[in-house]
Amino acid sequence: MIGRPLSALKQRAAVEAGQTTPARLLAKAGEAIAALDGELKAFVALAPDASVAAAARAEGPLAGIALGVKDIYDTADMPTQYGSTLYRGHRPAADASLVAMARAKGAAILGKTATTEFASIDPAETVNPHDVARTPGGSSSGSAAAVAAGLVAGAFGTQTAGSIVRPAAFCGVAGYKPSFRLLPTIGVKCFSWSLDTAGLFAASVADVAFLAAAITGRELAVAPLADASGLRIGLYRSALDARLEPEMAAAREEAGRLLESAGASLVDVEEPEALSAALAAQPDVQDFEAAHALFHERMVGEAQLKPGVAAILRRGATITPQAYDAARSLARRGRKAATALFGDLDALLLPSAFGVAPLGLASTGDAAMSRVWTLAGTPGVNVPGFAASNGMPLGLSIVTRFGRDREALLVADLLERLAARR
Repeated sequence: MIGRPLSALKQRAAVEAGQTTPARLLAKAGEAIAALDGELKAFVALAPDASVAAAARAEGPLAGIALGVKDIYDTADMPTQYGSTLYRGHRPAADASLVAMARAKGAAILGKTATTEFASIDPAETVNPHDVARTPGGSSSGSAAAVAAGLVAGAFGTQTAGSIVRPAAFCGVAGYKPSFRLLPTIGVKCFSWSLDTAGLFAASVADVAFLAAAITGRELAVAPLADASGLRIGLYRSALDARLEPEMAAAREEAGRLLESAGASLVDVEEPEALSAALAAQPDVQDFEAAHALFHERMVGEAQLKPGVAAILRRGATITPQAYDAARSLARRGRKAATALFGDLDALLLPSAFGVAPLGLASTGDAAMSRVWTLAGTPGVNVPGFAASNGMPLGLSIVTRFGRDREALLVADLLERLAARR
């Protein structure tokens, strides 16, 4: 492994106790990036000295906390290139809203993290900190890897299908995909306007909740649950389960037993037909919107696009408005079905991916396990703490009803703590 994850909560506590200073924490982060990122390749641009010096003097609840920002978020002090040669050297005039909000709370934006081109499917150069021969996932490749390797205490990512949950699972960190539009996407390059969701990575669920609460002012970082008494947890079953690696299937069952032993009631939940149909319709929604969101890039620079994103844009251009509207209708029915699932359930438990990070760097892995929940707009949290027999991380997801982000984080935090005790 390249480094170890850093706890934002512990760093903040150390600053408040006078055991360290923001300047020292940022200096250590800079040293870690210099020492390790040559192999990891998580960063594509680093903050100028003046920005780091200003952050070292900043005050606020995140003073001293180093963050990475996925390179589809605009930054005024660094290039924003969207993982594409079409935007080489591009310098926005302003920070994306979330970047500005984080700076206002004292956070230090130390660099731009690697992304697949336009947050699509063509892999960046980043490797997995647990095994450099494996993918870190995507499209938020650099953000997940930078947190897992201990280069920064947190990082921004985005998810259109599975681009927060999957890389978090592959890299063994917490990944928080909020309810749709809970976090602003102003200043974030659009791929699919009805799916793109901004989110965060951190070492643990408690850390990611702390960061989200500090940045947004929302009550997301709360006292941890003592146990699971009174919780009804659905073990979500779908046709995709046939593709689960045996150790992932076993991890889901183990996670269910941990929650049950802590007092939860477990219920098997079969995927409703409306959600199956919504999952099948998701590519039409995504690709149609991508072809329009990136219309200019497709028209003037298709020859420079990487093959994966170019193929998606070509496919999206063939989808008629009528077919898109039909897919949106199926998506709406799917969202209603997702809401109905939580009628008497507090949360769903499901795998974050089919298994461990695949060998090879030619793919970022399969997003299918998260795709329908992004379409539904529900909050989801990857829970670290589970592993396969080869030591590679296995991620489990906690999903809750739209708008119940705090509950998702609470249950995910409890599961992570139960896993650590076993």
